[in-house]
Amino acid sequence: MSQLEYLHGCNKRRKRSSADQRVFRFKSFCEPGYPAEFNGPFWKNIRALLEFGHMENNQSSTGMISWSFQLEVHRHRPDHRVFLFVIEEPIEASICRYCKHCRYIGWGQHMICNMKYHFVVPSKETAAMATTTCLSCQNNYCCDGTILAARCGSNSCSLVELQGHTLHGVFHCNGFGHLLCVNGLEMGSDLSGHQIMDFWDRICTGLRARKVSLTDVSQKKSMDLRLLHGLAYGGPWFSRWEYKFGRGSFGVTETMYQKSIQAIQNIPLCLLFHHFGPLDNYLPIIFSRYQALSEHSLITLSDLFYFMLELKSRLPKEANPADLFNPGILLETSCRWSPKRVEMATRVIVETLKRAEPKWVSRQEVRDAARAYIGDTGLLDFVLKSLGNHVVGKYLVRRSLNPVTKVLEYCLEDMSVSHDNGLMVRESKSNLMLVTRVQLAKDILYLYKSTLRERKPMAGPGSTISIASRVIHDSKHLVKEFGYHQSLQPKTKFGSHSDLIDVFCGLQLKDKQLLLPYEPVQVKGTVTIEEFKMQVEKWFKDMYFGLNGLIIQSILNSNAKDTDFVSGVIEEGKDVVLEAGVCRNGYENGNENGNGFLMQGWNMCEMVNGHNQGHGFIECACGTKEDDGERMVACDICEVWQHTRCVRIPNNEDVPRIFLCDRCEQDIVLSPSLM
Repeated sequence: MSQLEYLHGCNKRRKRSSADQRVFRFKSFCEPGYPAEFNGPFWKNIRALLEFGHMENNQSSTGMISWSFQLEVHRHRPDHRVFLFVIEEPIEASICRYCKHCRYIGWGQHMICNMKYHFVVPSKETAAMATTTCLSCQNNYCCDGTILAARCGSNSCSLVELQGHTLHGVFHCNGFGHLLCVNGLEMGSDLSGHQIMDFWDRICTGLRARKVSLTDVSQKKSMDLRLLHGLAYGGPWFSRWEYKFGRGSFGVTETMYQKSIQAIQNIPLCLLFHHFGPLDNYLPIIFSRYQALSEHSLITLSDLFYFMLELKSRLPKEANPADLFNPGILLETSCRWSPKRVEMATRVIVETLKRAEPKWVSRQEVRDAARAYIGDTGLLDFVLKSLGNHVVGKYLVRRSLNPVTKVLEYCLEDMSVSHDNGLMVRESKSNLMLVTRVQLAKDILYLYKSTLRERKPMAGPGSTISIASRVIHDSKHLVKEFGYHQSLQPKTKFGSHSDLIDVFCGLQLKDKQLLLPYEPVQVKGTVTIEEFKMQVEKWFKDMYFGLNGLIIQSILNSNAKDTDFVSGVIEEGKDVVLEAGVCRNGYENGNENGNGFLMQGWNMCEMVNGHNQGHGFIECACGTKEDDGERMVACDICEVWQHTRCVRIPNNEDVPRIFLCDRCEQDIVLSPSLM
């Protein structure tokens, strides 16, 4: 059953005919011109988009409103449709007005927006949970009874609070957003992870989002994808959509992250197997198996993981085992010699190398020896060119460029024999030559656990892998900048026509505190400075919470008069800082906490992970001084917060009810009054 049918059947109050709502193409939704051109700032674009949506008849008592879009995934399967819900959440409806995701990515100094927009594609499970009739009121409407609010007398959650959606992203009305959840096929969705991310990226680009963050905790069969893909491709899985390092946990910097990626990628396989081989005789077998399938030499750990992941993407999900044998050179479609002649030349070359083993032999020596049996030099050249790093029988024909003589050399390696403390361990030819998708997945998992999982500290490559893996694991906060500032089309002459121009404006208060982020205010060059200040005031008041008493006083470092025209004062393309004040009476609830009341980082409410950043401050031994989303504990004396990991509290243990940091504990021990 499709999600559309599921949603229709879950709640009769939301039942409607297909004629009531337009159906959009999933694969092109939010592409340029579909459903419309979005040329303004984010908050204008999202309001334009919502005009195409179906407003749900479910406004909650908190003021939250939702719109839905029907999306057709396959043109030839009209029943395969999904719902996209866009839920408008005013600041008054928020349980906590501070955004923890902004703090985690480093946007704690951003002002709090008046509005958030949730983009949700429910899974079948979350759709069922969100549309279940309230058992307490039985449709008597004593509660909201909608997808926007929890039911009375129950532990149910609203749609935006539920976990496990196919997609859940949230935008602040200033264009900064967070991707909270992506669940593809392996989690029961009808959409793959790539389809979901392409869809999300089109939404962000089309609506002209400014920056979007995410916390990469994606896993596959217990493997962290940011570590697996970092090793194979040099970046996380999300880097395919240009998400990059945003902020590290536990004091990790971008430089540390990049150096860790390079270090772990460049570990030589020969050194790795020399180090781990005596402890694990299956690692050399895995290497031999995939080296035999590769047309190029696998030198580093990155080479091996990259080849295995790329091979997995090429293998069919269900294949005939006979199709998975390494075809070698015998199936070369462009070969002008018969398979029998190629096989004969191959046998001659292998026999020549067998007589020379275990030393390397130059290409010319092999060619000259084989000419005694094969007179066709063109055939010999073809076979020598094609044999490199291919398996013939039980042998791997290795080919390498001699770094001194710059000459190609060949040698044989017996693939059926490996040594384990003097014992001979044999692997059948079929196991070497045959690789199924299941076998490949098992080998990737085995290689991951054998090399990348955290080991006890040791010398050699094991130590490098352990340290680098920890740094990569702690680099999970990613960000993508959509370049809205850079994408603005420059005009030939500021104010020469009636077109609106985007001017990025920032506010600086009397205490020299700069309120972030800069806002793209649209003005005409023909307006006066006084009119410009009034427009900026209105723009910021509409956008941000707590600015009802905002008063723009002047443009910083400018002697402009109120009667001057904007075109003569402001240089197009330059950021503008305006000096401003905020009337204290303009604060809601009579705020007494100064300008910090406006910031995302000034959180006076209890946080989900159990620590309260509003009291004390963060100063951890790892160097962290801001909330990074990791579990913390506060000293009961000095109230300084530190990571539980950094003070040696295991993740599987609860935070102690009474905790003293090392400094305070030492002070107590040395205090004469307590001796």
